[in-house]
Formats: sequence, C-alpha cells, structure tokens
Amino acid sequence: MIDEGALVVLCSVPTLGGHAERIAHELLEAGVAACVNLVGPVRSLYRWQGALKDDSEIQLVIKTRVGRYAELESILLREHPYEVPEILALPVTQGSSRYLEWVETQTRPGEIP
Repeated sequence: MIDEGALVVLCSVPTLGGHAERIAHELLEAGVAACVNLVGPVRSLYRWQGALKDDSEIQLVIKTRVGRYAELESILLREHPYEVPEILALPVTQGSSRYLEWVETQTRPGEIP
C-alpha cells in the first residue's frame, strides 16, 4: 500500500462535455489525479437555498493521494461552476497493491509518467 494513503474524491458537475471533461483533463494534466471516472448522468435531489432541487449531473470519481488533495481541491474550486461544489474525499483502506502503486506513481509531484 502507498505510504501516505490513497483517496477517492467525489465531485458532481452539471454537464459532461462542458464541465466534467474539462475538469478531468485539468486534474490529470496537473498530475493530481491518476484517474477520473465520469459517471452518469446521475439524478441529484437536494435542498438549496430553501428549495428542493432535482437535477441531472455527472459524478466525477477521482483517484489521488492524500499529499495531492490540497492542490486537487484548489483546482476543483477554481474550475467548478457551482457556488458550493460537492467535494468529498474518502480514504482508501484496502485495495490492490499494484493499483495503489500505480496511483502513487501517477500522482508523484513533478513527475508525469
């Protein structure tokens, strides 16, 4: 397992082409994500500013490491169209050692293999 820990970060965005793909490419090009899955559309029901909302969104499932989280979050906050975007980092407690080593290699600062 990687020494500082892997994370799965969830972030929903409103559209596939306009937002999801652009944000995914930016995270990968910056080296802060090893992989970004674009899932959806998903249906999101939530309360916002006193009203119930029902929207179609794309769910980004981002694989990274703890040491790259701050930079990843910064990019999401800068590029995301929502006033308060969903950004949830979930720790990975178990996983394939080969996959986790790959995540580490892909997100090593200063190196893009």
